[in-house]
Amino acid sequence: MSESIVQLQPFDEHNQKLQSNVHPPKWLNPQPQGGYHLVVIGAGTAGLVTAAGAAGLGARVALIERELMGGDCLNVGCVPSKGVIGAARVAATVRNAASFGVNVPDGAAVDFDKAMARMRKKRADISPADSAQRFADLGIDVFFGQGSFEDDGTVSVTTSSGAVTKLKYKKAVIAAGARAAAPPIKGMDSIDYLTNENLFSLTELPKRFGIIGSGPIGSEMAQSFARFGSEVFLFERSDHILSREDADAADVVQKQFVKDGVNLVLNAEDMELSPSGDQISVKVMQNGVANEVVVDQLLIAVGRAPNIDGLNLEKVDVKYHNRGIEVNDNMQTTNPRIYAAGDICSKYQFTHAADFQARIVIQNALFAVGPFGKKKASDLIIPWATYTSPEIAHVGMYPNDAKEAGVEIDTYVQQLEHVDRAILEGTDEGFVKIHTEKGTDKIVGATIVAENAGDLISEISVAMNNKIGLAGIGSTIHPYPTQAEAIRKLGDQYSKTKLTPFTTKILKFLMKLNVGR
Repeated sequence: MSESIVQLQPFDEHNQKLQSNVHPPKWLNPQPQGGYHLVVIGAGTAGLVTAAGAAGLGARVALIERELMGGDCLNVGCVPSKGVIGAARVAATVRNAASFGVNVPDGAAVDFDKAMARMRKKRADISPADSAQRFADLGIDVFFGQGSFEDDGTVSVTTSSGAVTKLKYKKAVIAAGARAAAPPIKGMDSIDYLTNENLFSLTELPKRFGIIGSGPIGSEMAQSFARFGSEVFLFERSDHILSREDADAADVVQKQFVKDGVNLVLNAEDMELSPSGDQISVKVMQNGVANEVVVDQLLIAVGRAPNIDGLNLEKVDVKYHNRGIEVNDNMQTTNPRIYAAGDICSKYQFTHAADFQARIVIQNALFAVGPFGKKKASDLIIPWATYTSPEIAHVGMYPNDAKEAGVEIDTYVQQLEHVDRAILEGTDEGFVKIHTEKGTDKIVGATIVAENAGDLISEISVAMNNKIGLAGIGSTIHPYPTQAEAIRKLGDQYSKTKLTPFTTKILKFLMKLNVGR
């Protein structure tokens, strides 16, 4: 077995395959052939989309990555987490099989090591799409090493051996992403803890598993590990989980967490961490009462920091702060020749947001002339989802956003307990909630809580992006029975608001003309 040059553990056949694609050990950086239209620093989603799109349109492109191509999403984020979640959902389904009249004699005995091996295999199977060879085959010069600005027109690439290559560019794109960054917690430096960057290297299920932070990552992993059989303790400073989501939606998921056996440690303040033999002690104050929980492993699921180290941004007058690089609505930094996209500059730290920001960068960096033809990030309608069971998906405004923007709204809600497909499948704890501009059917925001909410939200995103109102959704035939019928039912709700006493009289008059008295 060859030695791993990156943090991919265990270094089994699956991780060796992954590495051979996204950071090949024997990769030779090319020799630059003149200057580049575009030099892209970072080969996560934003960098990959920018590089591939620009090269496909005829630009000479260099792509620089210091660690793993595919970035967080492929290696330590979206892809492995959904592999874990998929296995946990199967375990929960088997455990609940008897309620459907299906008896499973041995129950849901989870082999955690095999579940994680499956995740690593699936991740490796997906990795060719982000591989160095694929992008080289697209005509892109792929460099592994630390990218750093030398001057306004030159980026250097320094390899692990110290070799330096200088690349000349007309435009540059910073897509270096972000990383886990734990907040200051007393005693943190005295323990070994997990983040998303090493969580997926586990091969043994923790008997007692602590998770700090009930945002998307913390909540997804809390439920998954509880379903695997861990005794999970989820620590959260507020009085409920997923505090940034619609409160009604978070409440539905929180109730499911309790059913799944997640121990919720809410209103957790004044946290202190310390070793306790081979375990970790977590001390908190809850409503003035001291509480201590001892766990085998601890996941820190709060805090992100932009990967600005080593870029030498001061040399090219690119402004940044602790949340990332400053960009305008055209994804342009304070240096007009340099753009940024993805987690290093965006408050929307999602793969799909990075994808579409990269498309804006391609247009604005290569094809816009002066103020003409430029695209704006503010025009993007960005949905997102948290992949708990049930999932929570959202797009557009929350009510508080509308209030701050001075937009009056009407809200329509369809509970899944009145949707036949959800009833039949036993997934009727949830709802679809749509906000429209008051007195109109113009959709300004929506939240869905359902097993497949991340898929369902796309229908509303399409409607918003193409200026289709709630009435338009209601008049569109949906197959029966589907959970998407809940969205169509909201169109019916809106249409009923148009039946004023006056319109009712008109309709009765027309009916009399057609069918007589």
